[in-house]
Amino acid sequence: MLKDYIIKEFGIDEKVLDVCLEAEKSIRHKFSEIDEISEHNQYKVLRAMQKNGLSDSAFGATTGYGYNDIGRDKLEDIYADVFNAEAALVRAQIISGTHALTVALFGNLKYGDELVSLAGAPYDTLEGVIGAKRSVKGSLAEHGIAYRELPLLDDGTVDIENIPSVISRNTRLVLIQRSKGYEYRPSLTTDTVKKIIAAVKAVDTNIICMVDNCYCEFVDTVEPTDVGADLAVGSLIKNPGGGLAPVGGYIVGKKEYVENAAYRLTAPGMGREVGPSLGVTLSLLQGLFLAPNVVNASLKTAVFAAAVFEKLGYECMPKVNDPRPDIVEAIQLKTAENVIAFCGGIQAGAPVDSYVKPEPWDMPGYDCQVIMAAGAFVQGSSIELSADAPMKEPYNVYMQGGLTWPHGKIGVITALDKMYKAGLIKL
Repeated sequence: MLKDYIIKEFGIDEKVLDVCLEAEKSIRHKFSEIDEISEHNQYKVLRAMQKNGLSDSAFGATTGYGYNDIGRDKLEDIYADVFNAEAALVRAQIISGTHALTVALFGNLKYGDELVSLAGAPYDTLEGVIGAKRSVKGSLAEHGIAYRELPLLDDGTVDIENIPSVISRNTRLVLIQRSKGYEYRPSLTTDTVKKIIAAVKAVDTNIICMVDNCYCEFVDTVEPTDVGADLAVGSLIKNPGGGLAPVGGYIVGKKEYVENAAYRLTAPGMGREVGPSLGVTLSLLQGLFLAPNVVNASLKTAVFAAAVFEKLGYECMPKVNDPRPDIVEAIQLKTAENVIAFCGGIQAGAPVDSYVKPEPWDMPGYDCQVIMAAGAFVQGSSIELSADAPMKEPYNVYMQGGLTWPHGKIGVITALDKMYKAGLIKL
């Protein structure tokens, strides 16, 4: 029996496994909803590849300047179709989501322009790019770009009613970060993004609405560019890379703004015409093809974790039956010991570095120690099962990813098992 195999081979306590299997039974209806969304997105990706005549001639590599790279151009046409956008920039030369955002911001903002963040403070890494809160060499602030942000409401939602009050005549671009980052708040649904964009355009139709779409791709059947976003930006080692992309990022949206970003990524006058694929196009295309199914596994893992820990009395964000705008599950674990044990279990359940014990450390840019668990095939890949947490009250841990549902499932089971065997919970 499968249950006996899990107990024997992974050393899981039977009480822990029974709790988890009971939780799994309670969420089958949620799995059906996730399957329907994933099926829709799979057809969307498949149709984009068919419409653009994808063939194995696109899988070759270019070096040097990368002129006339058929595969690279085909990949970008497919991304534009998938995201219902005028153009796309999808490159291995973009090393992260933060880098993709940086390229898009610097490409579309000039001296004297103003950037406004409408979902409170952005990720810590992007604060360095902006440079408004601390002096950072090469930041937007150093290049004469002003910044302001609209604080979130007390319940963690966007203050849509007061958007006009933070927009000035110098506002050129607004940033809408969908995922929660290290905030214990709801992430933004595409419906909320649509309302935010409508509020901005009601003030000035020329303001660029840019969405940080990291962790959110293929969670819904529509993307920000389907609901009015001028730009949507993300990382290929998160959702859209399907676990196969070794590196990369994307920028999709209006042709003018995508081209502006391309001139920043390469050089003025060259833009999208240069940039070698270096043999990764096949991985990026195949990863995109698998992405809806991989996101499916990640979502099931997140719902499962919420079901298990809610049953044990822990607060979760989102709750089991809440809308899921991204793949991130936040669990309020209450103590440092719980966080360390949980992350240790996620690490122990990994295919890579399962023998490593994660420990809190002084991570640059954070106001407290941070613990991270990730046994990934691709370094920093957030679509693979991982968990991290700032070591401060109320000790929220942020879990995301899972290339397959069985792996996500055993990861959560192992995390609970570590907590139980450490005497931190009673079953």
